[in-house]
Amino acid sequence: MSRIYVVGTLDTKAEELGYARARLEAAGLAAALVDVSTRNPSPDADIPAAEIAACHPGGAAAVLEAGDRGAAVAAMGLALARFLAGRSDMAGVLGLGGTGNTALVTQGMRALPIGLPKLMVSTVASGNTAPYVGPSDIAMLYSVVDIAGLNAISRRIIGNAAHAMAGMVAHPVPGAASGRPAVGLTMFGVTTDCVSQVRRRLEATCDAYVFHATGIGGQTMEKLLESGLLQGVLDITTTEVADLLVGGVFAATEDRFGAAIRTGAPYVGSVGAVDMVNFGAPDTVPARFAGRTFHAHNPQVTLMRTTPEENRRIGEFIVARLNRMPGPVRFLLPLGGVSAIDAPGQPFHDPKADAALFAAIRSGWQPAPNRRLVEIDAHINAPAFAAALVASYSEIVEASR
Repeated sequence: MSRIYVVGTLDTKAEELGYARARLEAAGLAAALVDVSTRNPSPDADIPAAEIAACHPGGAAAVLEAGDRGAAVAAMGLALARFLAGRSDMAGVLGLGGTGNTALVTQGMRALPIGLPKLMVSTVASGNTAPYVGPSDIAMLYSVVDIAGLNAISRRIIGNAAHAMAGMVAHPVPGAASGRPAVGLTMFGVTTDCVSQVRRRLEATCDAYVFHATGIGGQTMEKLLESGLLQGVLDITTTEVADLLVGGVFAATEDRFGAAIRTGAPYVGSVGAVDMVNFGAPDTVPARFAGRTFHAHNPQVTLMRTTPEENRRIGEFIVARLNRMPGPVRFLLPLGGVSAIDAPGQPFHDPKADAALFAAIRSGWQPAPNRRLVEIDAHINAPAFAAALVASYSEIVEASR
């Protein structure tokens, strides 16, 4: 029978977690208390801490016998992620906690597929929640008061959270199945023309989901791909790699392209907007970049042109991951420029930097029957390039059928 997992450290939050379970049960739903305590596990848990800890790659001892509390919490977070990912009786996850509990429980939530209800009542939910939510659909509810006993305010907040979870579980949203396969596209302002053309060409046969390449956008697309909610991707805008390697604010993680490597899903990609590194307002640009070429995208976003050496590193990073993809792959190089401001007469036009990027990809490319490197003598936003992207995607999807 499906049940809602109520997750937290029962050694310090038993009363609050028990109240949340009681509210769920009063709403007519089954609920289970999941203990993630690392020091004094509770005997009252429906799923004890030892069972969670045993899911750690190093076994329960790696969690429950860790000498440092921080190390133990981190280990329990990993164990919880592995535990939750393997469950088939879970209707949703409700967590309660402070900073440590929030980090631990949301690590487990992020391992779950998009669409499964996830709600975290947290003392840090009114601040920067990006480290906790990541590319997932975790709902964060500010606890107002610390989760340290039940009172008039905490009862209302925790009760509201339980009832919100009950509503999500009891009234699931019907799938709006169009019958068309879902494909993910990455876009930035300077590749909008290209992506818009591709989207229009695909919309008769595919549901196109566009992701803004702001670091979390790429992660979200890859999570959906790995969750099976996307059947393939047109990863046109890989600019997040530039921010990762050079130090911008819209950085990818080291796992960029990992979903395509693990799933073998159809992949068409390009080097959209890798001519730039993103910062905030001009006064936020690190001093080490003084003297570089900048362009004000808007008052809050400052772009910095990548150098030939940086573009070489970007190309090497990308091609190394493309070579590991086991599924059908097409990677297209727009020889006429990689963004709207990388064209003759535009502020980031730099043929030497582009040449270094293309050379790194060409020299690192490992030919294979499933992979093809395609060079198009056109700008990335030109109709010819959009047409080539769509043709490449149609080709590999048809072949994989």
